[in-house]
Amino acid sequence: MKSSKPWFVYILCCHDNSLYTGITTDLERRLSEHNETSKGARYTRARRPVKLVYSEPAADRSAASKREAQLKSLPIAQKRALIKAQ
Repeated sequence: MKSSKPWFVYILCCHDNSLYTGITTDLERRLSEHNETSKGARYTRARRPVKLVYSEPAADRSAASKREAQLKSLPIAQKRALIKAQ
């Protein structure tokens, strides 16, 4: 059975001003995990606190993963322009 939860692609700004991109079905929970638990990515655990600076919906997990890969491949200037335009 297919999950009816919406998927999101998100970008976090870390304490050191670096950016982290990921996917989730629950932005609030995932942000909390990145900031407060060991369930956050190793990258963000070393760069807390993190702040959600960008998110966009995706049709399903596959679409979210593909968009995540696209965003990760963008130059940093383009990522920051995307964040600013939101």
